[in-house]
Amino acid sequence: MTHIVHPYAHRLGIIRDWKSRWFAADKASFRENVKVDEMIRRFLAKRLRGTYSSKVEIERSAAELRVAVSTARPGLVIGRSGENSVKLRADLAKVVRAAAPADKRALKLDVVEIHQPETDAAVVAGMVIEGLEKRMPFRRVLKQTIEKVIAVREVEGVRIAVSGRLGGAEMSRKEELKKGRIPLQTFRADIDYAHDEAHLPYGVIGVKVWIFRGNVYQDKRASVRMPEAAPMRLPIRQVGG
Repeated sequence: MTHIVHPYAHRLGIIRDWKSRWFAADKASFRENVKVDEMIRRFLAKRLRGTYSSKVEIERSAAELRVAVSTARPGLVIGRSGENSVKLRADLAKVVRAAAPADKRALKLDVVEIHQPETDAAVVAGMVIEGLEKRMPFRRVLKQTIEKVIAVREVEGVRIAVSGRLGGAEMSRKEELKKGRIPLQTFRADIDYAHDEAHLPYGVIGVKVWIFRGNVYQDKRASVRMPEAAPMRLPIRQVGG
């Protein structure tokens, strides 16, 4: 029986960092922080649907709770003169206070722009969902999206899978398209993965996206160059004479 590992978790500590970064002094605060993080992510996923938003990073210090949202459409999140971001921050603060009334940290919301949307798996999944919810044929949506993604210079492989009642069929099935290579078992392979759902009148269609953005190598050059060793000279033995 095979064991499927999440491509992000498979590379934690190697080429990936944790999306939640904080320290808990005891079990009670750890439990509370995990609960607050989950509620923040659920709220933002529901609130920012359709804005091509990707990862949500959470950092805690002694006096501040920082939430960074990566999106390909920062104008929709920020709004005109920043009114949407101010309202979003206020609503997010209410969610945090409801989950953790004793937490007095100041909430800070940052919006980070994704400069290459086609290299982000969550954004690509949003593109597929947008096409499916417009009732476009799923094969055309997959083909157009894959061609758009593989045309980016940094992308070396892409795979998109959709499952459900495709085309309104009575029986659900799975279809996928792949271009390039996706080395899932290579630790240094920079593979971005995301899954999402498209809500259609005849049911829910699941969308999974894998994007391979090349290998990540550490810089093995030392900051201080070691002196070269002197060549070893062997003694010369004279034979005869």
